[in-house]
Parts: sequence; C-alpha cells; structure tokens
Amino acid sequence: MASGMGKAGQIAANIATTFSSTGTPAVFLHPSDSQHGDLGVVQENDILLLISNSGKTREIIELVELANILHPKLPLIVISGNPDGVLAKAADAFINTGNPAEVCPLGLSPTTSTTVMTVIGDVLVVSLMNKIGFTAEDYAKRHHGGYLGDKSREQARKKGYGLS
Repeated sequence: MASGMGKAGQIAANIATTFSSTGTPAVFLHPSDSQHGDLGVVQENDILLLISNSGKTREIIELVELANILHPKLPLIVISGNPDGVLAKAADAFINTGNPAEVCPLGLSPTTSTTVMTVIGDVLVVSLMNKIGFTAEDYAKRHHGGYLGDKSREQARKKGYGLS
C-alpha cells in the first residue's frame, strides 16, 4: 500500500500502479480517505510505503496511527527529505531524498523533490522485479493493449514463450 498527500500522493499512486503492473500487487490509499472507511484496503501482510517530503505530514502520520490500530506492526517504508521527521523515526526503513532544493523560483512548489521521489520509486520497482524474477512473459500477461503490450509479447515470443 502506498500513500502520500498532494504531489507526493501522485508519486505514491504512480509507484503503486507500477508495482502492480510489474508483478507486485499494490494500491494507492489517499490518506484522507483512510479516515473515512478506505483503510479497509490495508491487509495484515501489507507493507506501507509512505511518501512525505517534510516527513511530518499530518494526514500521513494519522494514517500510520490508524493502520497500527487495524494491523499493529505493519512494516513501514518512508521516502522523505527529513531524517529527523516523525515519519522517519517511525519507519522500519527510511529512504532519504537528500532534501534537494526545489527548482521552483519560489523554492516552494514540489519540483526537484518529486523527481527524486519518482526515481527512488522506480529503483524500488526495478529492484523487486529483479528479486522476483519478473519476465517479459509476466509483463505481457499484464499488458494486453498498446505499444507496451505488443513489445512485451514480442520479447516473450523471442524467448520462446507462446503468447499471442
């Protein structure tokens, strides 16, 4: 389960869908929706992947508290630019973005930080794909349409898998 608020939430949603399309089921849970019944999507064998640039986003902290009531001791992975934040301290695994300066002329809009978060998410996805031995055949089974579907089926056929 992946979550984040605002732009970090958009990154978390992207990471969740990429995990799902590459062999690891994942969902995005909006932190506000978790307080209104959607927390039920969290299961006892889940890992919580939470993204917060500040590491102290109220809605994410509340999500952790609520998830711990539902399923105590869920593993918590936090991607943040604040190693001293509440979320980093609660994390089982903390991935530091390095708190890069935003390229926004005001230094406010998430720009550089969201790029770094995206890269970290992609690294996590690719690492897990390698760990589970995810193949072109596996990819083709999940991508039936479009260019990627065609390309993955072609790769699978070249490796001797009988996908049409």
